[in-house]
Amino acid sequence: MPIDPTLPYDDSNIFAKILRGEIPANRVYEDEWAIAFHDINPQAEVHILVIPRGRYVSWDDFSANAPAEEIAGFVRAVGHVARAHGLVEPGYRLLANIGRHGGQEVPHLHVHLFGGQFLGPMIAR
Repeated sequence: MPIDPTLPYDDSNIFAKILRGEIPANRVYEDEWAIAFHDINPQAEVHILVIPRGRYVSWDDFSANAPAEEIAGFVRAVGHVARAHGLVEPGYRLLANIGRHGGQEVPHLHVHLFGGQFLGPMIAR
């Protein structure tokens, strides 16, 4: 069910539980700013989620409230994961779903990193 990205952060969301180690995840990267793990329902040959360690509901919340160092660290983490998985060449897709129209289902900012195959058009028609 899509969420309202303007609501306060909910510490009971699944990604908060993964960050606290309450729910296992197949982690492929972690640093002081972010963690990355395989999606449990992959939509491409490579489907990795990258989430900031901070309590941000959406990209809007993150971009408005995170310090510059945290934003830079998160963006660098996404790039590191893409490089580490050999996705820079031939290419990959990043997707962040925000709010109801964007299809956001977990109220914690996350970026989907898709690759390992031809991904087709940006939006299915």
